[in-house]
Amino acid sequence: MEEIRLQKYLANNGLASRRKCEELILEGKIAVNGEVIKELGTKINPTVDKITYCGKQVKNTEKLIYILLNKPIGYVTTAKDQFNRDTVLDLIKIKERIVPVGRLDMYTSGAIILTNDGDFVYKVTHPKHEITKTYTVTLSGIIENQAVEKLREGVEIEDYTTRPAKVKILKTDKEKNISRLEITIHEGKNRQVRKMCEAIGSKVIALHRSKIGDIGVKDLKLGNWRYLKNYEIEKLIK
Repeated sequence: MEEIRLQKYLANNGLASRRKCEELILEGKIAVNGEVIKELGTKINPTVDKITYCGKQVKNTEKLIYILLNKPIGYVTTAKDQFNRDTVLDLIKIKERIVPVGRLDMYTSGAIILTNDGDFVYKVTHPKHEITKTYTVTLSGIIENQAVEKLREGVEIEDYTTRPAKVKILKTDKEKNISRLEITIHEGKNRQVRKMCEAIGSKVIALHRSKIGDIGVKDLKLGNWRYLKNYEIEKLIK
């Protein structure tokens, strides 16, 4: 979500008029993430930052939006890209400001959630909640059972060892010399599934995230999106 001036956020959410909110800032009555602010030029991100007035949180009263997108290859998962590349927000034309929950790299397709609910972003992305992500991976070559076992047990990537993963062979095609796996992980480190496959000596040809938790994109065409249902939201943050 794009940043906005602090006084605009306060006024938009009913604290007082814009001018009065500016006075409250100068008086030191407003804090951002626990730090008292006394400058009018301060900008905040409503999705991430916690704003308080005299110790009481000023909550974002915008309508909360939760969207599931089946991301095509070629789009970056950011609100604004410094290189002017297409972003996932180009696929979702709504008036509310939303932000991607986590990331999928430009060359990975599949499930990505977007929202304007900062608490939801935190709960879904924090490792302690252990929300699973399921991927379909197409690899060059015929995968061996020994390699699959390594993925299940955990492999070394750079400076860490991955946690045990669920791995299932979906298909092997000797004629095309490819294998297709389903990999389910709890972690969400940068390009983790690609690096896991590289760690067992396999090259990823295609990568698609089919599910976040139990929420899948099987019924969504690439580039299409839908609003999450209430029970889906609750299941993710329970």
